[in-house]
Amino acid sequence: MNILRLAMPAPLRRSFDYLPPANSNPTMLSQLQPGCRVLAPFGPRKLVGVLLSIETESEIASNKLKAATAILDQQPSLAAPILQLCRWAANYYQHPIGDVISNALPVLMRKSQPLPEQTDTYWRLTTEGKGLPVGALKRAPKQAKLLALLQQHDRLNSDDLARHALSRSHVRSLIEKGLAESFECHRQAAPNNNKTTEQPLALNKQQQHALDAIDLTAGYCCALLEGITGSGKTEVYLQLIERCLKQGKQALVLIPEIGLTPQTLARFRRRFNCSIAILHSALTDRERLTAWQNAQAGIAKIIIGTRSAVFTPTPNLGVIIIDEEHDSSFKQQDGFRYSARDIAIKRAFDQQCPIVLGSATPSLETLHNAITGRYQHLIMTERATGASTPAFETIDIRNMAMQDGFSPPLIAAIDHEITAGNQVLVFINRRGFAPVMICHDCGFNAQCPQCDARLTVHFGRRQLRCHHCEGQWPLPSHCPDCGSHELDFRGSGTERSEQALQQLFIDTPVIRIDRDTTSRKNAMQALIDEVHRGEPCILVGTQMLAKGHHFPDVTLVAILDADGGLFCADFRGPEKMGQLLVQVAGRAGREAKPGRVLIQTHQPDNPLIQSLTQNNYQHYARQLLQERQQAGLPPYGYLTLLRAEHKQLDIAEQFLRDIRHQSESSHQDSKHQTVQCFGPLPAPMTKKAGKYRAQLLLQASDRKALNQRLQAICHFADHHPYGKKVRWTIDVDPADMF
Repeated sequence: MNILRLAMPAPLRRSFDYLPPANSNPTMLSQLQPGCRVLAPFGPRKLVGVLLSIETESEIASNKLKAATAILDQQPSLAAPILQLCRWAANYYQHPIGDVISNALPVLMRKSQPLPEQTDTYWRLTTEGKGLPVGALKRAPKQAKLLALLQQHDRLNSDDLARHALSRSHVRSLIEKGLAESFECHRQAAPNNNKTTEQPLALNKQQQHALDAIDLTAGYCCALLEGITGSGKTEVYLQLIERCLKQGKQALVLIPEIGLTPQTLARFRRRFNCSIAILHSALTDRERLTAWQNAQAGIAKIIIGTRSAVFTPTPNLGVIIIDEEHDSSFKQQDGFRYSARDIAIKRAFDQQCPIVLGSATPSLETLHNAITGRYQHLIMTERATGASTPAFETIDIRNMAMQDGFSPPLIAAIDHEITAGNQVLVFINRRGFAPVMICHDCGFNAQCPQCDARLTVHFGRRQLRCHHCEGQWPLPSHCPDCGSHELDFRGSGTERSEQALQQLFIDTPVIRIDRDTTSRKNAMQALIDEVHRGEPCILVGTQMLAKGHHFPDVTLVAILDADGGLFCADFRGPEKMGQLLVQVAGRAGREAKPGRVLIQTHQPDNPLIQSLTQNNYQHYARQLLQERQQAGLPPYGYLTLLRAEHKQLDIAEQFLRDIRHQSESSHQDSKHQTVQCFGPLPAPMTKKAGKYRAQLLLQASDRKALNQRLQAICHFADHHPYGKKVRWTIDVDPADMF
């Protein structure tokens, strides 16, 4: 008997057995492989599962097994290496295998409808267009450029347009004039001519050493490329990928933010004459499926994506690159809580290819692995342009008269740079106008009714917003408690800083970059393009400005509030603070103009602030590593958070208390004494989105023992009376403690 063992997209830690579909073809069944999608009944619904194996026996009696509805694939949708990776991830992160596999598939592949044809849109000249002379349409330079390209080539697709800085709007203009037409063609790989369309830059000694140290033919190797901001890590990536393409292989590049995708893609398209697939959450379902299929078929030679792109199938993977590997965006914070960086390392090991982790401020876990020799450690301490690194200066703002968060010395420094024709970057990692609204008469302050958090004032939209549950309320004109109109907005966010700078520097453009101003499609790129024009301006924004951007005319970086990470309840707070400050400081003085960094602080004598400003990140990180070692915290120990949510805090805590008791009772032998439990305790933010949260922390010095304990905990939790009433999650290697 053939039994189909399926992973179904359900929150259950098990697989499900089905009989083959009625009247199924025996020949087709004999050729069926793991990774194929199968439509099967699941309760009252029909869901798309993925075949894990074909078995001859089942724990369930054959007369009780349901038959699958239909087999949707002739060939596996998930190749064997990706299916194996999903199995490993499900075990490591203690997450249901069906949900892991569902996360690895594009949305359209999770549905039972037939997949769209694998075709691409191309454009070509009409008979009228072919009859135009060379150099026509001079009054429309972009259209003239497109016309010339179409005259040189039989057809162009969207990749070709992007490579030449053209868009579909230019094509539409030619179509409206009757000069061009579109047509669909089956997708096919472009010939790999191993040629670059832009000459590589000359490498300095440190870049060349890093490039030569990564051997693409030696199988698995994990390398930390630790280069200061502006040291030319991206150029090393590009030349490494060029070598990879010349071997006929594919490259997978993971970046932390969608906002970095346009500039990364533009640079890659300028350099490489090949198909590039882009994968991130801002794409439509059809666009994401197309990119995924192009990678799977080997058509796309380079795959660039955010976190979930780590599961993209590639038949001939040659190298994986993780840019800004320290960034917390690589850790999924809900549902399937995986680290794309760690899964990428596992994938590189399985597929025996090198992986490069790049960062100016590597995470302490990665740095520890490099220091101890587990990873190859490649260091670049010089800027590629020859520019010097910016100097740090602190401004002690204690007892200083402030103007909307700006001290007089900082205002004078900004004025000096703008007068000299330079650009200034002002960093404040807080969105909105003000973090607190308070009544001057009665002391009322606006709290989120769903969370233990204050509401943030967004003055431009006349709203109060919670940045934790995303709740929104109209901005009141009077106090809800006493009716007074004396409402005061305390503290500063990007919106208030923008307003203050506009008043201080009337004739200078102020460009705000945060989630509110970049939510529309292409908005981020439009703002970056405005900065790159080189005119004097002031950028004000959040950490979105700190990641990978190159602003050649920024000579001053101003950090308004550096103290937040010093008093964070999360043990990773100082690490994240240091990374953020160093990254944003690295935007200054990247070209010929020297840069400086001014840090406003109430704690100028704090050892962490002094270590950052007087030394460098390497010294700072090693200081933090010593503290972690003394406390047995990562990377010298392993952590897992078991979280529980319920409308009543005592029920969430009782659930965790029972789980802890059962877990400790069943692991009394000395082998498992390496796992310690702390709690349960209320989460630092106890109430969020209307639910009360408690957590149980597990700390261990042995990874295997911790994994075994977690398996037992999952079993206990699944069978606990509150197991279906309490929403509980396991977070292995948590990125934060909230």
